[in-house]
Amino acid sequence: MSLRVAMRAVPLLCLCLAGCSGLFQSKAKPEQIYYLRAPAASTGPAAPAAAMPASLRVVRPVADPGLDSPHIMLVQADHRMNFYNGSRWPAPSPELIEALAVQTLRASGEWASVEDSGSPFPSDYLLQVHVRRFEADYTGAGAAPVVRVVLDCILGRRQGRDVLATFTASGESAAPANHLSQVVVAFEQATGTALEALAQQAAQVARGDVRRAANNEEKAPPSSDR
Repeated sequence: MSLRVAMRAVPLLCLCLAGCSGLFQSKAKPEQIYYLRAPAASTGPAAPAAAMPASLRVVRPVADPGLDSPHIMLVQADHRMNFYNGSRWPAPSPELIEALAVQTLRASGEWASVEDSGSPFPSDYLLQVHVRRFEADYTGAGAAPVVRVVLDCILGRRQGRDVLATFTASGESAAPANHLSQVVVAFEQATGTALEALAQQAAQVARGDVRRAANNEEKAPPSSDR
């Protein structure tokens, strides 16, 4: 190939690349990411006078099949599960629930410290959360869904791995309209209700255990040095 022919081939190649570049342009709408906020700290009569001398770690939650995803899930008639296209949470539901649970438990003022599953510090109590429901339910008669959140919880001592209690914390909220922004508001309300119930029940169980431990120490005979 002569130099003249090679120089003519360069503009032709550029034109071809310019024409092909249109193949990499997408007309799809950008994905929308929605977040949820933890419920506000209680400042009323229900607020604890002082924190327990105990620490808590929230173990990495697990979720039912289909819910371990960043998709905003929904359920329909005939046992169908689906999700909202073009929208998602900032993380899979177990990570989302863990972060919100830690924030809610810290804001409750019941604990000396509350750590997440990645914390390097030891704790007195462990809380395991199982996400059983975290979806917009369209199986009712209305056009707008009812958001249902159900969290199965186990609270136990870290030392000895003794289970102190198992309980369920749940919440639900009807979306005022069948628009995703309104559905997300219902998710926040239902999740907040469930997390507040979780925090109250966990604190009640732990406070009882702390009192029993203190009473046992008082009743124990003093040790004598020989």
